Amino acid sequence: MAEKKSPANGWPLVKGDFHSGDANSCVAVITMGSHLDEQGICDAGAAMCGSCKTENLGLEKVIANYIANPNIRFMLLCGTEVKGHLSGQTMVALHKGGVKDGRVVGAEGAIPFIENLNDAAIKRFQEQVEVVNIMESEDLNAIKAKINELKAKDPGAFAADPIVVEVKEAAGGVEVAAAGVNPQFLEIEKRLDKIEKRIEFVDAEIAQRVGRKIGRDIGILYGLVAGLTVFVMLLFLLQKLMTQV
Repeated sequence: MAEKKSPANGWPLVKGDFHSGDANSCVAVITMGSHLDEQGICDAGAAMCGSCKTENLGLEKVIANYIANPNIRFMLLCGTEVKGHLSGQTMVALHKGGVKDGRVVGAEGAIPFIENLNDAAIKRFQEQVEVVNIMESEDLNAIKAKINELKAKDPGAFAADPIVVEVKEAAGGVEVAAAGVNPQFLEIEKRLDKIEKRIEFVDAEIAQRVGRKIGRDIGILYGLVAGLTVFVMLLFLLQKLMTQV
């Protein structure tokens, strides 16, 4: 059996939009912008499962909880990518290239700036955790199967003790970029959020219109079929009457 360690007292340390499961599990799951059956995923063997919607504070919260628990050795990314923020792509980039001048190297999100994680915390994340990327999949059976596959590869707890990181939020708990970042980036984030909400509204409206159109088309089709059936029956009756005359 793989060797396990006790996570930091009070783990998970940083509160957020997630469920916690078995602290001894080697797998933690991020559903990115999707909200799946997170408790069910934890029940299937994940140490944690939750969304991550921002490419700055959201990532910091996830990583802070991971490095506070040496038993977590795999980060399973699933669910849909977050428009504009690209938190999934940023997480992969952070694991691969780290941070330079406060910005995640290779990140494509709007404001991928890291404030609460120092170099030691980022290095620990890179060494302790392997990223497994099946993003865009929301299939719970596939996710649970991947959890079982990774649990079978459990290498045991990371050799070092837990690292405790304090993740500070702005007033009111608003997720923002690092202090000192150009205010224009904050304005960009606000605009991206508005655009994302508009896109979601438009998508819903289009879906409703398509549904109504399909409903009308099906109604017309049923009407034509019914009319054709009646016409055929009348022809049959007429032919039968003519043969009897």
